[in-house]
Amino acid sequence: MNYDNILSEVKEGICYITINRPKQLNALNGATITELNKAIIAADNDKLVRCIILTGADTKAFVAGADIKEFAEFDKKLGENLARKGQEVLFDLLENASTPSIAAVNGFALGGGLELAMACHIRIASDNAKMGLPEVSLGVIPGYGGTQRLASLVGKGKAMEMITTAGMLSATEAKDWGLVNHVCTQEELIPMAEKLASRMKRNSPMAIAKAIKSVNAGFTDGVNGFEVEISEFGSCFETLEFVEGTTAFMEKRKAKF
Repeated sequence: MNYDNILSEVKEGICYITINRPKQLNALNGATITELNKAIIAADNDKLVRCIILTGADTKAFVAGADIKEFAEFDKKLGENLARKGQEVLFDLLENASTPSIAAVNGFALGGGLELAMACHIRIASDNAKMGLPEVSLGVIPGYGGTQRLASLVGKGKAMEMITTAGMLSATEAKDWGLVNHVCTQEELIPMAEKLASRMKRNSPMAIAKAIKSVNAGFTDGVNGFEVEISEFGSCFETLEFVEGTTAFMEKRKAKF
């Protein structure tokens, strides 16, 4: 599929999705969100895709924020609809996808950009990356799940500090705070993401999907994560991938998933 604002390519079981608006520092506008929705759905439905790597074009920005021009004149109702639709169409979709995703943060990840990275299952960052939620400096708050996901990743106190000060973290600080898993040079960023993806590709995609569902359940209001885990664990026993995995283990060979 051809896109105007992103690039999407599948190679060796990895779907590489790049936000491709470098002149706008890869800012998220409505059209870009729609295209990301389509690309993520396509990747998640493709049985050959075992991991999604999401990054930004060029070396300055992952995504420098939302396109403020699109909603500067909105009223309360339009603002609520913007946040709700964005969360459903992109951020919740990405977080709950069965295919694991890695955000390769290659520069500024601010506002909606950091929210996009936080919706991915794993985050790695280049050493020039800067991350923050500066929305309160514009008289608004994060609206794409930022207040919720940031607190679950770094804790309530640190989330409050980041959001209320509108401050930015360096890549090293983000790692220290638990916001990103790894920090590396710009040149090592995609190879590191590919290394993680290659390790995922060895494992059962069915089991990974169930693990993602179970982990997410523990952070969902009104859902007992332990019960979800028990149910998903049990359902594994009815799958061919469980048979292959356990058989391969007993036969002392690598499983073929």
